[in-house]
Amino acid sequence: MRIKPTLLIVSALASALFSAVSAMASEVNIYSARQEELIKPLLDDFTKDTGIKVNLITGKPDELISRLASEGRNSPADVLISTDVGRLYRAKTQGVLQSIESEKLNTAIPAELRDPAGQWYGLTMRARPIMYVPGKVSPQELSTYADLASPKWRGRICIRSSDNIYNQSMVAGLIAHEGVAAAEQWVKGLVANFARPPRGGDRDQISAAASGVCDIAIANTYYLGGMLADSEQRATAEKVKVFWPDQAGNGVHVNISGAGVAAYAPNKANAVRLLEYMVTEQAQQWYAEQNHEYPVVQGVQASELLQSFGDFKADQLNLDKLGELNGEAIRVMDRAGWR
Repeated sequence: MRIKPTLLIVSALASALFSAVSAMASEVNIYSARQEELIKPLLDDFTKDTGIKVNLITGKPDELISRLASEGRNSPADVLISTDVGRLYRAKTQGVLQSIESEKLNTAIPAELRDPAGQWYGLTMRARPIMYVPGKVSPQELSTYADLASPKWRGRICIRSSDNIYNQSMVAGLIAHEGVAAAEQWVKGLVANFARPPRGGDRDQISAAASGVCDIAIANTYYLGGMLADSEQRATAEKVKVFWPDQAGNGVHVNISGAGVAAYAPNKANAVRLLEYMVTEQAQQWYAEQNHEYPVVQGVQASELLQSFGDFKADQLNLDKLGELNGEAIRVMDRAGWR
């Protein structure tokens, strides 16, 4: 039977369309606030194990959220990866993420480390403890975050500025537990105890303590871990020790790096598959060893370096509250004079 030319054309177009759809189905597009070197090896493993190509765009977290919002339905993004739950909550409230259902994610990740509506999931955990200089501070002198507002610490504390999301989330956690009035009173006392006006990042606070500018620094654990793993910064980092506050109370303040599926993800199935891959034992172990972050999956060991900081009780507050109370935390910090 002779095939009509029009049928050949239709068949060719259908074949091309199928090929285009297949090509699209074999990729996933990521907007990541994590630096490329902190995530690309893991993404390469995902491609190797699944055959799904990863297209990665990195940038500052708030800029990526704004980009998603401005692109709207035309956005090519499938996944947003960001640091701190405050930013993930911001992405959720701006409508650039969508809810997903995943038994694997819900089983692997504790409820307090994921969005109740399934719009974001914690992939790694970091803690924000007290770091002190032995010889200047005895661990017996330390107890709680609240105690850092005591006059005995006047001129002895280093911490970064109030526009830092990590500090905003820490204050938001205090508001959730103690209320606005108590949080504001604490922040006023903390500000009175600053050794210097806040400047620099978490590594700068650790370095300032090590060099004698202050006796106590508040910083995220993965920054100290990164310094200890760096031959050029190890000697500085070794001058401070970790103290886990509030172990008889709510526990140490924790936060996450995490991800969500973009609202208009063209490759949603692959996006979900990527998130599920990132909570496998292999991926969680890589994060723990390479990025000095705590696994979110129970049973996966932290790196030996993180284990050297000791065991701790983490705050069980659902991290969604940190995002919800972010605006209130900023107002409290402003009124208390934290710049």
